[in-house]
Amino acid sequence: MTRSVAVTFNALGLYAIALVLAAAFAAQLFLGELPCPLCLMQRIQFAMLAIGPVLNIRFGPRPSHYAVSLLAAVAGAGFAMRQILLHITPGDPGYGSALLGYHYYSWAFIGFAVAIVLSAILLLFDGQFTGQFPRADSGRPAAVGWFGRAAVWLVIVLVALNVISTVLECGFDACPDNPVSYHLLKFSH
Repeated sequence: MTRSVAVTFNALGLYAIALVLAAAFAAQLFLGELPCPLCLMQRIQFAMLAIGPVLNIRFGPRPSHYAVSLLAAVAGAGFAMRQILLHITPGDPGYGSALLGYHYYSWAFIGFAVAIVLSAILLLFDGQFTGQFPRADSGRPAAVGWFGRAAVWLVIVLVALNVISTVLECGFDACPDNPVSYHLLKFSH
């Protein structure tokens, strides 16, 4: 696999992460389902998962960039599994609505597992780590087309919007276990 093909795969990965973040954000805005603390931790891990592909697009593929994504995916899978186990008892309706029969945290676990497998597969192709590509220490940006740049900016915008909504939801205190309103948007008389 060449470096340009690897960068394209990393951009596709960023679009997948953007889709996950956008779907969670849409459920929050349009369905009124405010994320619980574990949901927020999973969103943070999806944002962390994006760091590896962003670095690969900006500086060229490196095993250490994939390692960042692998660690984020393992942590995210742990948070998602914790939430799955909280709602595994018979009669527990789960948290939030279901999409195609699974709650968002179940989909998050599947997404993190897929990210682990795909990152490991991409690490098998050593050709992406050699060849003509600006090195991270050269200070020059990688030659990346609009497809890669758009993926990076899309993820950055979605992460920023999620941060803003989290501050509105939780304020500067601990987030409530079962949030029902935006803390900073409450007005007292």
